[in-house]
Amino acid sequence: MMNTSSYLKIGELAQQTGLSVGNLRYYSDLGLLEPVTRGENGYRYYSQQATQQVEFIKKAQAIGFTLEEIKQILDVRDRGETPCHLVQTLLDHKIEELEIKIKQMTLFKSELEGYRTDWIIHPHLQSSSAEICPLISSVSLNSEHNTP
Repeated sequence: MMNTSSYLKIGELAQQTGLSVGNLRYYSDLGLLEPVTRGENGYRYYSQQATQQVEFIKKAQAIGFTLEEIKQILDVRDRGETPCHLVQTLLDHKIEELEIKIKQMTLFKSELEGYRTDWIIHPHLQSSSAEICPLISSVSLNSEHNTP
């Protein structure tokens, strides 16, 4: 039987990182956080460096990286390469996606403001008994920006 006294049990790692045991198990299942070993009792034992890896994961998530992207970054690191180029590429892609979303949301906001103005000008649109709200019934589904 191996000596596991220098390793952290998942509960200890959870306590040190502020994450739940469930989150840590999920990270393990995704390959983001590998236990050093499993005891005969099935317990997962982690190295002391696991706390730093969890902090890395939390920071990467805080700036918008998905768990899949974090896995890519960690895989590059595990191959012995520095993943900073990949991080910069992923970040550039995120910025481009945000710029597109900002433009889409700005157009959508303008469309909503147009509806608001129309509804102020024509507050008493005729309602048929089949309509729930004549204001919403006046919305055209042919618009490019009906969904955010």
